[in-house]
Amino acid sequence: MTFRVAQISDTHLSPTKPHFVENFRRLAAHLRAVAPDLVVNTGDISLDGADSEADLRLARQMHDEIGLPWVAVPGNHDVGDDPATAKKQPLDTERVARFGRVFGAGRFSVDCPGWRLIGVNSLLSGADIDEARVQLAFLREAVAEAKDRKIALFLHKPLVLDEADADSYWLVARAGRDRIADAFGDVKPAVVACGHMHQFRRLSRDGTAHIWAPSCAFVVGDAHQARFGTKLVGYVEHDFRPDGTHEARLATVDGLALLDLGMMPEIYGQLPGALETRDAAQ
Repeated sequence: MTFRVAQISDTHLSPTKPHFVENFRRLAAHLRAVAPDLVVNTGDISLDGADSEADLRLARQMHDEIGLPWVAVPGNHDVGDDPATAKKQPLDTERVARFGRVFGAGRFSVDCPGWRLIGVNSLLSGADIDEARVQLAFLREAVAEAKDRKIALFLHKPLVLDEADADSYWLVARAGRDRIADAFGDVKPAVVACGHMHQFRRLSRDGTAHIWAPSCAFVVGDAHQARFGTKLVGYVEHDFRPDGTHEARLATVDGLALLDLGMMPEIYGQLPGALETRDAAQ
């Protein structure tokens, strides 16, 4: 029997800047109606949980109110960015602990017929702190014990971007990518599902399907972010089948406001231009 996952991402919830709360409420109502087997949030759950526990707590409350089984991994706005590439709010033990108090460890392993779904904190993967070593051990064990199941890996930032895949704000930092690859060893994940880019994209690299989920909160217009895929608000439906096959499709929700962060400087300040952003991505 097909196991259906609704991958939502980049919800950016906050009690003090509630600009994206209504979109989330509309999404939650839609999810209750379609009733997937599992909801996975691939990070930036909160607007500024890296510094605000209140943001994290509202996000937790609103996810619980969906009324469906759900799991989540953090994004850079929840725990801070990878220390190797962070320009502000670098991940540290305090930020990881704050997220843990509200959401737990930020990793998961869920089995369904033919598949093991694994989630990790991609911002932590390249860090040099004890929590990173604990997560790496978890990932190694989860991969080793998957046996003949196909593996789908859920995380916030992409593992691949373009032909260069150089260190940048957009990607898991190289040390993190190397550690994740080492944990998988000779096993290749069949699917890698991420958020962060606020775009829907589907690409294949070395036999792995990489799926980017759009945000349900906002897009970043072309004036401020290069276009790699489809820019809209919504989520991704994944069908995981017992025979090891998989299908992913973009899902939209009636009534979601198509908000553009470039037109909302009160959220994160003025955004850089698209050329600067594209250069950073390469």
